[in-house]
Amino acid sequence: MKCPYCGATETKVVDKRETENIEATRRRRECLKCEKRFTTYERIENIELLVIKKNGVREQFDRQKLLKGILRCCIKRDISQDKIEKVVDYVENELRNKETTEIKSREIGDFVMKKLRRIDQVAYIRFASVYRDFADLEEFEKELKKLLKKK
Repeated sequence: MKCPYCGATETKVVDKRETENIEATRRRRECLKCEKRFTTYERIENIELLVIKKNGVREQFDRQKLLKGILRCCIKRDISQDKIEKVVDYVENELRNKETTEIKSREIGDFVMKKLRRIDQVAYIRFASVYRDFADLEEFEKELKKLLKKK
């Protein structure tokens, strides 16, 4: 395992545990060179999932791309990396439990929004504004009103 801080390849595992859904093994590692700690996840490689974009183009599901998108919505919010990882785990598990390996991007967005709504409303609105591609303030306002009604 390569250290993300200094690039050294010598690390030691200081803690190991299964994730809640037992889909992955979480390892807390420490670099033997710079002594910084980082987390890695070991997952079974699953069947390739294809995402059908709005324009009909198909691309391979990218867990990291999903994670980056959610992280962008959570900037300057008090949401732990662990909670964000759980959202990504939830979405990926939902996709893998479907009978098909081709999933519309809209479904992925719906799964993310379902979880973000419960975790942090600001992150939810940020995600919704990009995901739903609000054309104007009126659409944005409608979404805010829906959110406030459900409170």
